[in-house]
Amino acid sequence: MDPSEVEFLAEKEFVKIIPNFSLDKIYLIGGDLGPFNPGLPVDVPVWLALNLKQRQKCRILPPEWMDVEKLEAMRELERREEAFAPAPSPYYMELTKLLLNHASDNIPKADEIRTLVKDIWDTRIAKLRLSADSFIRQQEAHAQLDNLTLMEINTIRQFLLDSLNCMYKLRSNRQPASAKSRLADY
Repeated sequence: MDPSEVEFLAEKEFVKIIPNFSLDKIYLIGGDLGPFNPGLPVDVPVWLALNLKQRQKCRILPPEWMDVEKLEAMRELERREEAFAPAPSPYYMELTKLLLNHASDNIPKADEIRTLVKDIWDTRIAKLRLSADSFIRQQEAHAQLDNLTLMEINTIRQFLLDSLNCMYKLRSNRQPASAKSRLADY
C-alpha cells in the first residue's frame, strides 16, 4: 500500500460541516448523508466535506482531537512513553494534511496544529526506527506494532521486509553441516 492509498482511506473518515445550503438526504452506496440545512452541523466523509468547501458550500469543523491543548498533551505523552501511545486518530497525519491544505481558514490555530502534528509524527517515527533497529539487532522473529497507524507502518514496511528477508537468508545459510548433507541426500 502506498501513501496515496492510505490517504484515499483517510478520506472516508467523517467530519462535521456547517452547510450553507438546503438539500434532502443523499443516498449513496456507502450510506445515507444529510439532510443538509443551513447552519445545522452534519457528519459527512472528508472527501465530500472538501468538495463542498471547494465550492464554498460549507464550513468544515475540525475533529475533536485537532485542538492545540489536546495535541500538546499527546506530544508530551508520546515523548514520555517508551511504547507507542494511541494516536489521536487512525489517520491523524493524512487528515491534518488534507484539512489544513484545503480548509485552514476553518481551523483555529492552524499553524500551531500543523507544528504539533509534525512533532508527534517525528517522535513516533524516531521511536519506530529505534524499535526496528532493536528488532533487527536482537534477530527477533516477530514484532508487536500496537498503536501504529497505516501511514507509519507504510513508512517502515519496506525496510522491515528487506531486513527480515536478509535475516532469513543468513539463518538458512548457518545450518549445521550435517543438516546440509542430509538435505543434499534427498
